[in-house]
Amino acid sequence: MKKADANHKLYRRMRLWEFPDRYIVQPIDGSSGSWLAVSRVDGSTSLVDEFAQCAKHFVPKFQPIFGVIGMLQLLAGSYLLVITERKTVGSYLGHHIFKVMSLKVLPCDQSSRSSSKQEKRMEAEFSNLLKVTEKTPGLYFSYDVNITLSSQRLNELDDESKLLPLWRQADSRFLWNNYLLEAFIDKKLDPYMLPVIQGSFQSFQSTIGLDIIDVILIARRCTRRKGTRLWRRGADSDGYVANFVESEQIIQLKGCTSSFVQVRGSIPFLWEQRVGFTLKSKFKISRSVEAPRVAERHFLDLRKKYGNVLAIDLVSKYGDEGRLSEKFSTSVQNIVSDDMRYLHFDFHGICGHVHFERLSILYAEIKDFLDKNSCYMLSEKGEKVETQVGIVRTNSVDCLDRTNVTQSMIGRKMLEFQLQKLGVVEFTTQPDFEDCFKTIWANHGDDISIQYSGTPALKGDFVRFGKRTVQGIVKDGWNALICYYLNNLVDNTKHDYIDLINPVSRDTTPKRWIKAIASFRLVLAVITMVFLFTMLMFM
Repeated sequence: MKKADANHKLYRRMRLWEFPDRYIVQPIDGSSGSWLAVSRVDGSTSLVDEFAQCAKHFVPKFQPIFGVIGMLQLLAGSYLLVITERKTVGSYLGHHIFKVMSLKVLPCDQSSRSSSKQEKRMEAEFSNLLKVTEKTPGLYFSYDVNITLSSQRLNELDDESKLLPLWRQADSRFLWNNYLLEAFIDKKLDPYMLPVIQGSFQSFQSTIGLDIIDVILIARRCTRRKGTRLWRRGADSDGYVANFVESEQIIQLKGCTSSFVQVRGSIPFLWEQRVGFTLKSKFKISRSVEAPRVAERHFLDLRKKYGNVLAIDLVSKYGDEGRLSEKFSTSVQNIVSDDMRYLHFDFHGICGHVHFERLSILYAEIKDFLDKNSCYMLSEKGEKVETQVGIVRTNSVDCLDRTNVTQSMIGRKMLEFQLQKLGVVEFTTQPDFEDCFKTIWANHGDDISIQYSGTPALKGDFVRFGKRTVQGIVKDGWNALICYYLNNLVDNTKHDYIDLINPVSRDTTPKRWIKAIASFRLVLAVITMVFLFTMLMFM
């Protein structure tokens, strides 16, 4: 595969200098390119070739950084976002992948001195929101390979696209800092424009017989309808859904690579769940007559990007969830075809809270689709052997707990399929292989859940150990209580920060509301209910 032009090569290590009037970003990885200057007065950017013209008689502060994420422009000033600490977490197609461990937001707000009191007050509120940015979980990047693209899409790029800088190759759906990079476009700042995704990156290495096998699991969260759990549900009028995640399972063995992709996403029509101090808020379906049109847009986009679609709906067929499921089913009636299939599987009704082995019933129904749509595979010479021509789309209400249990089951079944395609007839591994495989899927689910709801995924003990455990049930009860607290008292601020750095995710959802303090009786009642629920699960 051709690499990007050398002129577009990203800087790996830099030094950030702080002057009274500007920030200077100096490459220190042996590159001889120009340095990036960012005005602290108006946030404007430029390239400078001589340090002397900035230094003069002032001795500035400096610190090492490992990437520039972009610029955020607000009412009375701009902010520069940089990576101050990174960690190597594995490799993707032979290239190092890093996780952002520390992020810093640098103000360029001297112009605020001339702002009105109202503008200064609003800017102060924005600044408080930006403090949350520095704690954004699950950000990953690479200097050498475009991790916004799956293996199949990456290798299907034409020769011209492969020579472009990474940010221009990127899939805008999964480019977390897409909006933040806009200030750098047309400024010839390609070596500084680092693409970043939010999601998860898990990997491990083991053996099959005498051969080494690498297993990688990547989650890419979509930026089109981002937000926190109760504050962003369903779809917008264009068909973009909340908590849309692309998960790619990669197997590398004997120089060959196999990739299998599946996706999750909220039920694709307009609905919401008003936040309040009830244990489970009611769902509200908005503009019901538009549901078929919104669902059609959503699945048309999926078919264009992935091919055939199998939509697995895991929500209950009864109660409040039943209304969502019924509307989903009727909304897709006119678009179900040879390349678009809808399947309802009442997860709780069939599996209950402990009998997740009954997912074998679901697998029996979808096995034919998985076999026909295959997986992507490259030979040891880098030649395409197989192509994945369809996608499994899974949803529950939150697309977290039930969804991750189901996707991990599909991933385990596809692991055997991928190994067969790679020539492994008898699947004999090291004793710890199964444990490692379950662990990466459990961590995968936890990462996605933390980013959407604030807590690790429920039912994670089944994914991690293959069965429900007492410790897992107690942990689920505790996480449910924490989730209740976060949804009602914390997530509104987190949601505002997400809208601030990803304005593309804004929609016409009714104005959010929240009470400042819950009554003691109500909180006590919630805790008691969670305790009783946990005891019932023990029984």
